Amino acid sequence: MSRVVVIAGASSGIGRATARAFADRGDRLVLAARAPETLAEVRAECTDVEVLTVTTDVTEAGALDALADAAVDRFGGIDVWVHTAAVMAYGRFDELPERVFDQVVRTDLLAAAGAARVALRHFRATGTGTLILTGSVLGHITAPYMSPYVASKWGLQGFARAVQQELRDTPGVRLCLVNPGSVDTPVYEQAANYLGRIGRPPPPVAGPQRVARAIVDCVDRPRREVSVGRLNVVMRVGFTVLPGVYDVLVGPLMRLAGLSGRPVAAHDGSVFAPNPSGEALRGGHLPDLRQLTRTVTGPVGAVGAALRRRLG
Repeated sequence: MSRVVVIAGASSGIGRATARAFADRGDRLVLAARAPETLAEVRAECTDVEVLTVTTDVTEAGALDALADAAVDRFGGIDVWVHTAAVMAYGRFDELPERVFDQVVRTDLLAAAGAARVALRHFRATGTGTLILTGSVLGHITAPYMSPYVASKWGLQGFARAVQQELRDTPGVRLCLVNPGSVDTPVYEQAANYLGRIGRPPPPVAGPQRVARAIVDCVDRPRREVSVGRLNVVMRVGFTVLPGVYDVLVGPLMRLAGLSGRPVAAHDGSVFAPNPSGEALRGGHLPDLRQLTRTVTGPVGAVGAALRRRLG
């Protein structure tokens, strides 16, 4: 039986991959994001399923309630709520405009809490439902030049744990926190930047589809927390067991691997308004395996054909 799945932040990156993954299972979708034109693209990608798109800014008062009402009006209820909406900002804390810092926290932490409030109200009424929040390995460790994002993800980690404890009296209602490491999404280029260098995901980098699979799997096998990233555990151990060494190394490593050499003037990125032209499934930080396969197999096939003609 198909489920009704609400995905906030569905227009790009992990949210877009998650929409495709649930569509492949035949679930009915309610897709929310700020840019209606990009939502229309994602809707077209989710074939053979019912899809409702709702233009939504998760930081606006009443927007999440309106999203839930739209889902219930269209499909009669909500079975799964996935919150992937997030923005990012680069800069030294004292050089980041206060309004940028506050809006990142408002989007990445307070809006996630707002989504949980709305979703859990519906789930408690029916006694069943799954809420999936998207955290980060940066909810367990820290990195310089990303203070509002780190603060938000640490806050989300504690928030999720507290709510999970409160849900012990409602076993049919589950809250899962999925914590990715570096992921190939456009969020780094879309980030506000007051550092002068464009950010990038430090290796190893996972594809957004891998995170989407973990999110979908949480519906079938709910878990309190899921980590997606080969080095997440290693980084957490280093941060906890060798904090002095970690703090010495993290700055140089961030400048080497977490920032590109491309200069950029100070700007607000997509923190306050969407940038539809920059929204996509991937951010271009991993090779496109399909294109790579075509690039390799094309010449190989041509050589094979030439050999067959010569030998024939």
